[in-house]
Amino acid sequence: MGLTLSPTATAYLIVVAAVALLRFAELAVSARNRRAMMRDGAVPVPERNFGWMALLHTAILGGAAAEVVWLHRPFLPALALPALVCLVLATWTRWWVIQTLGQLWNVGIMDSTRQGIVDTGPYRWVRHPNYTAVFVELLALPLVHSAWITAIAGTLAHVFVLRARIAAEDRVLLADADYVARMGAKPRFFPTGARGAGPTSPPTRLTRPTRPTGAEGPGPT
Repeated sequence: MGLTLSPTATAYLIVVAAVALLRFAELAVSARNRRAMMRDGAVPVPERNFGWMALLHTAILGGAAAEVVWLHRPFLPALALPALVCLVLATWTRWWVIQTLGQLWNVGIMDSTRQGIVDTGPYRWVRHPNYTAVFVELLALPLVHSAWITAIAGTLAHVFVLRARIAAEDRVLLADADYVARMGAKPRFFPTGARGAGPTSPPTRLTRPTRPTGAEGPGPT
């Protein structure tokens, strides 16, 4: 006897598939940017946890779909609507980041010598908007159809993975004096409105660093 899915479960699987397709599109953009950055002198930074990050993203997508199908999670409009709104806003923010960084966006950490510091778009207010968006996205996606096990387990794992990723990236970024001058006073993830959190001078899309900077990327983030 074949597996019968409810209309909402079918629609949810389409949403999960769409998110997965966006990941593949991001990888294609990243690969293109990586080649261009390396031609301009950027050097990839070795990262031990990149594989874990990729695995986590895959597990959350697959886990959310499997939990809805096999554990028959209900569709709860009161939970689904805010989760879907968060998912859409987070996805939009991720593509805003990609558009803002342009060639400097990459899923890996790049030591991008002489390729500049971006302080426009969402970077006008925070240092790591991409990671904020990714965290919200991977929390919201399972909750659209009440896949709470995936949401909780994925979020806990994501905290540890992101902590390692951001620490590795900050070691590159904060070694650059120009980055520290323009971005160091800003909060990492959320605008606080605190005095001094904005750019130290009017934002310019690129300012030439005297040392390499790292390009923030979402991982099959």
